[in-house]
Amino acid sequence: MEIWSAFIVGLIGSVHCIGMCGPIAFAIPFSGDNRIKFFLSRVLYNLGRIVTYSFFGLIFGYLGSRVVLYGLQQDISIVIGALIILYVLMPRRIKNKISATSYYMKIVGSIRGYFNKLIQKKSYSSYLGIGIINGFLPCGFVYVGIAGAISTGSGLSGAAYMMLFGLGTFPIMFAATFLGSAINLKIRKKINKLIPALALILGLLFVLRGLNLGIPYISPKFNHPTASSDPNHPHVEDCH
Repeated sequence: MEIWSAFIVGLIGSVHCIGMCGPIAFAIPFSGDNRIKFFLSRVLYNLGRIVTYSFFGLIFGYLGSRVVLYGLQQDISIVIGALIILYVLMPRRIKNKISATSYYMKIVGSIRGYFNKLIQKKSYSSYLGIGIINGFLPCGFVYVGIAGAISTGSGLSGAAYMMLFGLGTFPIMFAATFLGSAINLKIRKKINKLIPALALILGLLFVLRGLNLGIPYISPKFNHPTASSDPNHPHVEDCH
């Protein structure tokens, strides 16, 4: 997946953020007529999310570099695409069971506890902290971004991918904080209906990319480095 595509993925898919993370952004405290504080609080909140996304990109991009090293990039791309498609097609009752697991609920409960503490502080550092913690909330859309970071093949590229992904979500999320209650539950439900279609398209792109069809940007040819060709990797003799 080309790094620049991360911004497009974030921008198009950020409608999902309004439905899932919008309530958190709307809950960021604001009082009085201090428009500068209002502006900065929303900027810091969104920057916090981008920091967390970039951290994920660094970690998973590094893991992806190990995949590239051993020539498994195509296989992983196909597997990631297939998993995205399978998740979208998975019956809702199974998704609900996954969300209802004690492990999942424990994570969400802990994060909500931190949110409540930070919201009460009403400081610039707390706004940044809310965004950072928000980035750790379980989110299928972020997992799609992480899948793209894995496919970049390096830690720095993965971090750059997720930073651009986060920046892509910035415009709509920032605008949503100004609209506030105008984006009601009914509108958010309509927006969320678009997400499965977007995820299916992205899943198909991952599969096509792994098929090595030689189509520019969609399914480019891979040049596989091997473990023995890596200057930092010791050469292992064939023992057959």
